[in-house]
Amino acid sequence: MTKQEKNDVIEVLKGKFSQYNNFYVTDTESLTVAQVGKLRNHCFDKQVEMKVAKNTLIKKALESLDAEKYAGVYDSLHKVTALLFSENPKDPAVIIAGFRKENNNERPVLKAAFINGDVFVGDNQLKALTQIKTKNELIGEIIGLLQSPIQRVLGALQNRENAAKQEETAAPAETATEAPAEATAPAAEATPATDAAAPEATAE
Repeated sequence: MTKQEKNDVIEVLKGKFSQYNNFYVTDTESLTVAQVGKLRNHCFDKQVEMKVAKNTLIKKALESLDAEKYAGVYDSLHKVTALLFSENPKDPAVIIAGFRKENNNERPVLKAAFINGDVFVGDNQLKALTQIKTKNELIGEIIGLLQSPIQRVLGALQNRENAAKQEETAAPAETATEAPAEATAPAAEATPATDAAAPEATAE
């Protein structure tokens, strides 16, 4: 590789590191060409960009951007390195875990992950990274928590309104049941009066 070609690679990498807040440093050394191609396809489906580059060029690209910011990544730049760039911080972790399970393999190995300024070093971080909450997921949870009390209040008001309607419906029915009893009372009083008049007529 000529000096110009190396500079071109460095510039491409700088562009990717500037574009993405999240990238994974993986070891793909023992993967076959076919497996690497398959891994690329998985990345493409998830809108994750995969770049294979020499460690020295990766380090130069990072140092030229912000040597201190990326210092935690440098020790992971050894052996064969494939970089996975993603807008979603956990997509590369999900891809790696799924690819391993699918191929019954321990590759690719996670060497490090740079997530929104934080560095996670070591393959033992992979499981935790597959469970990391994205920004949209956190917003959704917060909205759900805020809506929960409102929904309880609305539910209580709805129950109260339904109870009031049931009381209004029951009231006319009770009035209608009492009405015949009032109408019968005068008729019962009239009966003795008729009987009392009969002996007076007989006495004359």
